[in-house]
Amino acid sequence: MNPECPVYVISKGRHEVRYTVNALEERSVPYRIVVEPQEHALYAAHVDPRKILALPFGNLGQGSIPARNWVWEHSLAEGHSWHWILDDNISHFGYLNRNTKHHTTSGTTFRVIEQFAARHDNLALAGMQYEFFIPRRQRHPPLILNTRIYSCILVNNAIPYRWRGRYNEDTDLSLRVLKGGWCTVLFYAFYCKKRPTMELGGGNTDLLYRQDSHFDGRLAMAHSLRAQHPDVVKVVRKWGRWQHLIDYHPFKGNRLRLKPGVVVEPGVNNFGLVCRQRVPMS
Repeated sequence: MNPECPVYVISKGRHEVRYTVNALEERSVPYRIVVEPQEHALYAAHVDPRKILALPFGNLGQGSIPARNWVWEHSLAEGHSWHWILDDNISHFGYLNRNTKHHTTSGTTFRVIEQFAARHDNLALAGMQYEFFIPRRQRHPPLILNTRIYSCILVNNAIPYRWRGRYNEDTDLSLRVLKGGWCTVLFYAFYCKKRPTMELGGGNTDLLYRQDSHFDGRLAMAHSLRAQHPDVVKVVRKWGRWQHLIDYHPFKGNRLRLKPGVVVEPGVNNFGLVCRQRVPMS
């Protein structure tokens, strides 16, 4: 199975690596990669030009926010109710079965999340947890509610928000929808493996996240989010670096609502997924 909602990959300065594109190609998942116009030819040398969308702007110095909002409007113009937006540094997608991690070989996990989301009338964002945050020696639920959704996001086009700011745009959007009474769902059963943003060239690494004697990107990110949400965000120093700390407890009362008339059939639907052989994560 493949996703029914459009899949967009936003990318800049990474035409030579294309982690997410390669992962989607390996699984035969349809997608479109969104690039700035000055880089179209660079990406077209590696990616089918029919899968490339060129933005009407470039080098705005605002990170990925303008591209994300352009994608949102593009999906609406095509008549979609939801859209996927993916970072360009995801090397693998997988699923968790009996606490063992497996690579997927299709887009079925995207489709399952879509069908789960379509049941509810107050779900704003859904997505996959990072593989790094699913240690095998711990028990994990299949999903958790009302937390941050990041990097591999299914967005409800009906929510009355848009991307904003320069940093932590995924966390900011998650907090705004939660404060608005909506819900979010982060899947542990389905995950993505993401390369560290600040360790990979290209993208916004040099512009927004650099670390040197004159600028601390992590500290700037943390302060930016605290300024947006001082009621639930603190700036702390942990593991030798600055980062934000978020209190999600105020949103535990946000409850998912099934749409009127929706009946969840009893039993397990594996959507055709078959566990054939464990492939060690690289």
